[in-house]
Amino acid sequence: MKKIDKTVLITGGCGFIGSHLVRLFVTKYPTYKIVNLDAMTYAGNQDNLNDVEKEENYVYVHGSICDKHLVDKLFKMYDFDYVIHMAAESHVDRSMTNPTVFVDTNVMGTINLLNFVRKYWAEGNKERRFFNMITDEIFGSLSIDDPPFDENTPIDPHSPYSTSKAAQYLFGKTYFESYGLPIISLCCGNAIGGYQYLEKLVPLTIDRLINKQEIPIYGEGKQMRDWTNVHDICNAIDILVHDGSVGEMYCIGGDACITNIDLVKMIIREYCVLTNNKVVEYEKLIKFIVDPRGKSHDFRYDLNHDKITNELGWMPKYTVKESVHETVEWYLENTEWCEALKKRDNSYDNWVMSHYGAKLKEKK
Repeated sequence: MKKIDKTVLITGGCGFIGSHLVRLFVTKYPTYKIVNLDAMTYAGNQDNLNDVEKEENYVYVHGSICDKHLVDKLFKMYDFDYVIHMAAESHVDRSMTNPTVFVDTNVMGTINLLNFVRKYWAEGNKERRFFNMITDEIFGSLSIDDPPFDENTPIDPHSPYSTSKAAQYLFGKTYFESYGLPIISLCCGNAIGGYQYLEKLVPLTIDRLINKQEIPIYGEGKQMRDWTNVHDICNAIDILVHDGSVGEMYCIGGDACITNIDLVKMIIREYCVLTNNKVVEYEKLIKFIVDPRGKSHDFRYDLNHDKITNELGWMPKYTVKESVHETVEWYLENTEWCEALKKRDNSYDNWVMSHYGAKLKEKK
């Protein structure tokens, strides 16, 4: 066993971005002990980390960030240098039906972690870091002509999900200002890449293309989102954990703000190129449906990353076209992962049925 230089707690490390981050840290930093705490809710998947699960610097712990006894035990056992807080309930539509779960995890779970950071880390310690993962949705919505969000944009959440994440950010900020804890926050937009749970727009679209099922699009698909490759996001986290300024928020974006319908059509074109199918036939699978979110469905998110670029040199390496190609290719090469996820507990099929129901034809 190599000498351990740092111990790192990553919460939610079996999720989409979390699993990519765990893999990056386990492989890039062999002298770091990486402890992955994940509650394994419907969106968590240990199969995401099959390639690193036996590495000697990796430990998986099944449990919740809300479990005070467990979190206390982990802090005593590992004396963490870094806490990278990725665990979250993150689907807007689910927050509309059960807001309490989002408050429990995103707000109370975060406070629980912060309380143990306060307990075990000496005030003013310059070596330790608590990294707080936030979303661009805390800023509300932009019009077509508005400049992108940045670190000075007022907070204006419009859904239970974004409100819970705004509270998460504010508690981190408060613990920095009130107790001197070394908090760094990252605000990012929509992520794209492999290992994402199938209910989100990109994997949902690809999976339904593979199975030749209708693809649901809210309204006319005119909502605009800024898409950032998951590898670029993890690279930003890596930089900020090691070199970011405590007490600061940093925004990152992919320089790729496009409409949902344009993204879906881009995915269809890439899928047809890779599978030698006709685009016109697969575009017929698009199904416009009534938007269940109503006024809480923000029109446009876009992020200005000048701060992290100017201070720390981070830039997105992937274009949206490159990200779409990589992601479609990944899901085509990992259909067994998709099918295993569906069979695990029927959460995905139940969600599609309850949320879209008779609006979609399940087979073409």
